Amino acid sequence: MVHYPFRLPDIGEGIAEAEIVAWHVAVGDEVEEDQPIADLMTDKATVEMTSPIAGTVVSLGGALGEKLAIGSTLITFETGEDVAEDVTPAAVPTPPSSHPRESGDPASSPVEVAEEKLDSRVHGNDEGTKVQASPAVRGRAKALGIDLAQVVPAQGDRVRHADLDAFLTYNRDFRPAAAGVRPDETIKVIGLRRKIAENMAASKRHIPHFSYVEEIDVTKLEALREDLNVTRGDKPRLTILPLLIVAICRALPDFPMINARYDDEAGEVTRHGAVHLGIATQTPGGLMVPVIRDAQERNIWQLASEIARVAEAARSGKASPGELSGSTLTLTSLGPLGGIATTPVINRPEVAIIGPNRVIERPVVRDGQITIAKLMNLSISCDHRVVDGWDAASFVQAVRRLIETPALLFAG
Repeated sequence: MVHYPFRLPDIGEGIAEAEIVAWHVAVGDEVEEDQPIADLMTDKATVEMTSPIAGTVVSLGGALGEKLAIGSTLITFETGEDVAEDVTPAAVPTPPSSHPRESGDPASSPVEVAEEKLDSRVHGNDEGTKVQASPAVRGRAKALGIDLAQVVPAQGDRVRHADLDAFLTYNRDFRPAAAGVRPDETIKVIGLRRKIAENMAASKRHIPHFSYVEEIDVTKLEALREDLNVTRGDKPRLTILPLLIVAICRALPDFPMINARYDDEAGEVTRHGAVHLGIATQTPGGLMVPVIRDAQERNIWQLASEIARVAEAARSGKASPGELSGSTLTLTSLGPLGGIATTPVINRPEVAIIGPNRVIERPVVRDGQITIAKLMNLSISCDHRVVDGWDAASFVQAVRRLIETPALLFAG
């Protein structure tokens, strides 16, 4: 038998190292050629490595969360014949986790767009269909009492350890199928979750946040939205978000300091003319922020389509690097779970983040009469180094005027 060390190849221009975020094999496993063996994350992408040969796994080059330099031994195989060490491996890149946000913070909220749906062809709901997962993942899922058919893979069709971690994180009411209390489990903070932690810590460490919340009457806006949905034909169904985005884009030209990015090192603020709007989106691996380019140029139907498209691309792992970077302002919403108010954490290096909250009906007094209105609180967090409280409040009031008189959204 011959030992063959499979060395980490050059997986991208300028990449010197990569973090191990998932192993799909264990020591002793028999591996086929082209079988997935590990996921590695760089600053630019997550790459799925596949085996260049068939053989038995003798040793792994590192533990989850460890970083390996390009050229280091990733895994060692035992084979029955000599294999040249220059065998070209297969690497499948997937989109990077740019601008992740902390999912446990109400500030880091998913958009009120399409809910997660299980694909029965992938997750084994059809009779005779088997969920794709390594023996190690299956064993761990069984020990935890997790039905693999209920786990949504972050990428592709294969359930990985990171997907089990995400399932436990985002299904906090989960109870094992077996009787008894779920055992304690320590989960290493790696990959996307590590980047989320680092980015949130950097944002809070460098940026002096302040938040402002205003109550907005959306009764007329909701009536308009319902009318538009009734007559929409084959257009996408409208949520309140496209209408809110139109209001934001119409108000921003008078408040350029809101649509800006701050370079700490250079001491420069860039006030952007175009609105590249980040849409905080929940994915199986954590919160990501895909970007709607030139939101100010799109109408409500185009915005509705683009919100759904970029959110689905992020959740399915198909978003391109360009779709996950370059935002100038971020919108974050919990939709129906939006609560009374939020204090969003800024998506650094931006200087502001906007968070619409839940729409509720409650009595209000107008001209001495009690009436029922649909109300929504709108939250904004700003970087106090760049944005003054007066400016933030004035901007929100401008958005409020547009929303409470929705005809202004479409006025020339």
